Amino acid sequence: MRSCCSSPTRYWHERMTLDWWGLGLQAINVLILVWLLSRVFWRPVAGAITRRQEAAQAMLDEGKTAQAKADAALAEVTEARAGIAAERDAMLAEAKAAADTVAKAVRKDAQTEADTLLAAARKAIDRDRTTARKENAAKATELSVEIAARLLGQFNTPAVRAAFLAQLVEAIAGMSDSERTALIASGDIEIVTATDPEGAERAEIEQAVKDALGGAPRFRLVTDPDLIAGLELRSAHFVLHNSWRADLENILKEVENAG
Repeated sequence: MRSCCSSPTRYWHERMTLDWWGLGLQAINVLILVWLLSRVFWRPVAGAITRRQEAAQAMLDEGKTAQAKADAALAEVTEARAGIAAERDAMLAEAKAAADTVAKAVRKDAQTEADTLLAAARKAIDRDRTTARKENAAKATELSVEIAARLLGQFNTPAVRAAFLAQLVEAIAGMSDSERTALIASGDIEIVTATDPEGAERAEIEQAVKDALGGAPRFRLVTDPDLIAGLELRSAHFVLHNSWRADLENILKEVENAG
């Protein structure tokens, strides 16, 4: 029976100890947060408010000093002659005008500073929006090109390869004699294909390029799947682009330049 009675008391003490630890940790967190806010936020803001108040108080003190001098002068003049009231009113009006001028100048400076900050913020927002639009447009264009490349890769048929071969032969024919001579003399000419041609197709490509270049140039066939479809000539100092990949890259550059 004793053990049954003591167990709830010990459990209650344990709960109270855990609650006190939790309250202590929360109090420490609050103190740390208050200290950080006082160091990072409240102290600079309080300093700025204090400086503003001191400047305003200085202006008020100057006004009070001028008022006191005016009252003293008016008291002396009142004893000496009549009609001092008009002079007193004039001095008071001048002091009020001066105070109004100072107040207007302060308000104008504050408004000018606020307008400057607002204009800078709007300019930054417009710049960020323009940059974001350009980046989104560039990403969309790149994605479109990649999608187009995947779709075009499904149409790399023999008829398409034959069309690219005809275009390559036509491009070689459009070269000057000096360009063809320099290309043949460079040696190690590569005929780059998107897929590895076999049998009759390979022989047809080799013979067509030989006939177009003239002579007996040395070349080898190289496979580059990145072409998607097409035939290109490459050497150490020469590249004749003739593929869907080259066409897509040109389209991408044109879009980027237009943007």
